[in-house]
Amino acid sequence: MKKKLALLLACLMAVTMLAGCGKEQESTAGMGTSEKSNNVESAEGPTGSFGVDTQAIIDRGVLRVGVKNAVPGFGLQDTLTGEYSGMEIDIATKLAEYLGVEVEFTTVTAATRTELLDSGDIDCVLATFTITDERKESWDFSTPYYTDAVTVLVENASGITSLEGLVDKKVGVSSGSTSARALTAAMVEAGLIDGTGFEPDTFDPAIWTTGISYQQYEDYPAISTALSAGEVDAFCVDKSILAIYKTEDRSYIEEKFSPQEYGIATKKGSDFSVLCDELVNTWLNDGTISSFMDNYGLE
Repeated sequence: MKKKLALLLACLMAVTMLAGCGKEQESTAGMGTSEKSNNVESAEGPTGSFGVDTQAIIDRGVLRVGVKNAVPGFGLQDTLTGEYSGMEIDIATKLAEYLGVEVEFTTVTAATRTELLDSGDIDCVLATFTITDERKESWDFSTPYYTDAVTVLVENASGITSLEGLVDKKVGVSSGSTSARALTAAMVEAGLIDGTGFEPDTFDPAIWTTGISYQQYEDYPAISTALSAGEVDAFCVDKSILAIYKTEDRSYIEEKFSPQEYGIATKKGSDFSVLCDELVNTWLNDGTISSFMDNYGLE
């Protein structure tokens, strides 16, 4: 009887152990399925698994990027095919490839890029977007992938060749840009205009009239047209942007000022911001971004 009882207990223990193993295998298999469904081929980023914000882009299958469409070398759209090209287009495309998703471009201006980012219509901005301390209070920026400088384009017939020639002139700038502030600061620093009342943090080009005035436009082609029509005396923005509007009848003034660092802009506090920064640093270090610059003749 004792032998039979011992045999019965041994059988019960074996059944219990098998049942436990079955549950463990089922649990492990379920975990693996869950992880696979939430990730793509590049499931491990530089800091490990993707965060919630980045994973949402992967799950959607599309990275939505705000870009320029009229800035050669950075973001230019072919009017016939609708295709985009430029250094910033290449960076956005490589970012989408890293995530294993498609890329969708939306044309933005200096006035609309942050609105579309805030509303969630786009995931990031790669649109010659200058990094400033003020802007970093509202949005995240990656490490700069390009450094430009502000200058001024004028008609040769105007006789303007330097900052001094801009005194009491009207200058065309883009709405929402920092160009007017940079130009005013340069003229104040050079002692060409009175700097009384000039506060960089609160500067408003719409009301500034001391020694120089500004007319704001929604896009760069409109400023170029205004310059040709004599509505403004000069066109001020980053030199890389001005390059498309320079002709044999137009020239840059002598001075360049206010270095402009461009970065990828993303929503404040997003884990996608961290990924963008790490990738930009990687591509700066391995020469990827330099190769993009070379492809478009950027200095």
